[in-house]
Amino acid sequence: MSITRLCPKRGQYTSILLGETGQCNHLPAEGVLRVRADQSDHGVAMGTALVYHEDMTATRLLWDDPECEIECPERLTAALDGLRQRGLEERCLCLSACEASEEELGLVHSPEYIALVRKTQTLDKEELHALSKQYDAVYFHPSLSAQQTWDRQVRRQAEWHSGPQDTFHCARLAAGAALQLVDAVLTGAVRNGLALVRPPGHHSQRVAANGFCVFNNVAIAAQHAKQKYGLQRILIVDWDVHHGQGIQYVFNEDPRHGRFWPFLPESDADAVGQGQGQGFTVNLPWNQVGMGNADYLAAFLHVLLPLAFEFDPELVLVSAGFDSAIGDPEGQMQATPECFAHLTQLLQVLAGGRICAVLEGGYHLESLAQSVCMMVQTLLGDPTPPLLGLMVPCQSALESIQSVRTAQTPHWTSLQQNVAPVLSSSTHCPEGRALPLLGESPTCAVAEGSLSPLLDRPCLRPTPPVCTAVALTVPGAALALPPGVLHQEGSVSREETEAWARLHKSQFQDEDLATLGKILCLLDGILDGQIRSALANTSALATAATLDVLIQRCLARRAQRLLCVALGQLDRPLDLADDGRILWLNIRGKEAAIWSMFHFSTPLPQTTGGFLSLILGLVLPLAYGFQPDMVLMALGPGHGLQNAQAALLAAMLRSPAGGRILAVVEEGSSIITVIASRLKSVKVGDSFLKKSTLGPQANHGPRPTSRIQQPRLPTSRTINIG
Repeated sequence: MSITRLCPKRGQYTSILLGETGQCNHLPAEGVLRVRADQSDHGVAMGTALVYHEDMTATRLLWDDPECEIECPERLTAALDGLRQRGLEERCLCLSACEASEEELGLVHSPEYIALVRKTQTLDKEELHALSKQYDAVYFHPSLSAQQTWDRQVRRQAEWHSGPQDTFHCARLAAGAALQLVDAVLTGAVRNGLALVRPPGHHSQRVAANGFCVFNNVAIAAQHAKQKYGLQRILIVDWDVHHGQGIQYVFNEDPRHGRFWPFLPESDADAVGQGQGQGFTVNLPWNQVGMGNADYLAAFLHVLLPLAFEFDPELVLVSAGFDSAIGDPEGQMQATPECFAHLTQLLQVLAGGRICAVLEGGYHLESLAQSVCMMVQTLLGDPTPPLLGLMVPCQSALESIQSVRTAQTPHWTSLQQNVAPVLSSSTHCPEGRALPLLGESPTCAVAEGSLSPLLDRPCLRPTPPVCTAVALTVPGAALALPPGVLHQEGSVSREETEAWARLHKSQFQDEDLATLGKILCLLDGILDGQIRSALANTSALATAATLDVLIQRCLARRAQRLLCVALGQLDRPLDLADDGRILWLNIRGKEAAIWSMFHFSTPLPQTTGGFLSLILGLVLPLAYGFQPDMVLMALGPGHGLQNAQAALLAAMLRSPAGGRILAVVEEGSSIITVIASRLKSVKVGDSFLKKSTLGPQANHGPRPTSRIQQPRLPTSRTINIG
């Protein structure tokens, strides 16, 4: 992975790369979104854009070249077919890609190189073959109008494509799609989106094609966002398995961008940028194949997100290369399609949810299609699916992550937080042991025969009809709730409520019992799949008892794994069995304590920067390792959280449990309205933390572009982490 940031005077970019770099889209020169006729009636109500053009399936390899044959038109058609089969395309705002102008290409590429690629329109197949040999892993496709004698394969293409079919046209469409997507997001037409493009772009350099890439789509999009919209901080995340060295070269001295790939010294962890860009290139290289879900999540939690929160981007560009997905012959990695849903959701807390993803690599058609679908589902706001398998990062991944943190610590305040946990197996599993159903993961060997079962039955969670519901005790408080949040007025019966509360009778007044009935109704709605997330007020006296009742009802409803995050003066119930069904984390006091494998406490850091480190370095790794069915979060007396901190914690805890979270807050606090708006607004892109609330680590001035990248693998793969 890699992160890059732009220089302060010209705007800032940050890119985080997990493999290859991605691309961005722009509006056509007229500044008008081109919407497909059958989707135009949805307009801006549809919050996720899908940018595509069938002409990008026209180019293909016309001679024998085993290295290039995997970059084929079927990559796009497989992804699009997957989106259509799952009904995802019709839920998006579909935009027809437009060509980037030569002036826009010139934001990154030299006039001479653009002229050379334009000239390929006049060359025949033999001349293009000779030109292609001058580059590393590149092929050019002829223009049909320039061909005097076509072979059967080229004639067959002409029957299906009425427009131009040469590489220059298709590459301009790819860059234009990225620009069009950026325009749609930054003008507010949509909140996020994906550009399905080929050829990819992140290997392309200023004066040279490379690695299937002709024009550097993502780099062009970043420059466009800076110049047209005046953005100062752009984060580029590249999770393609190959280092996107093209993006790195473009922004190596710019404090706004970053990336990595092809057996180059500059892909190593100690490559941190040059000049004003020093400290803004971040490379996270994997040292072996077979890296899986736990390894990618660890890279996000321990490197990418700490730096991203500090960088505070205004826009996130994702170089979405899926050759890091399981089954891909190039990547030989083990990340399942579901993993990309989680990575995407973790990014949605940044930049107000403004995410522009652009397709890069991905050469196992089924794995590619499912990974694209998982990403689009998450952009649309669907619950994240469960992650299967071991959720303990392997030792090699932890060593790579620690190398990056060591190299980047002088440049990033967030990595200098003393509260950040030490990276070790025990960070993810209490007492250094694996949580139930999980084991140690000393190696990252690829399991033979594991691909088919993982892809045959993708893990999906149904989307509840209600996104967020709230039960309030203060009359009239519902008027302050954001649009789209359901005010829960229903309740379980009084008799049932009293039966559940009988063990805590002294702690429940009549009003508390009425509130408890509403909260139990909310809980049932979540467990029955009718509500995704919920919040409720309760009195300070009844908070602990309410949490205990909720735990018991979850267990009675056969919840297998329940994560309880208690803040403030809330003790773990003494009669709670320590059988692995409940993981209890208490954030309070002055000292950390591990009472058992499933019960421990940690102090609340005094700064927001420290609080972020606690969430990313301890809470989320434990949550993902535990793999809960449900999260209960309770803010008790003396919890000490600011509103923005509570909202961020609730939002981040959604991911491990597919959004199934119930938060209980003592009455009289305005926190519940803030949390409700944040849980709901993850889909509409409101920011979680303003710069003024981030504490010491946010008080930096403009900094240069930063890039996080991975050292190249012996098999020529890279992972950039921003």
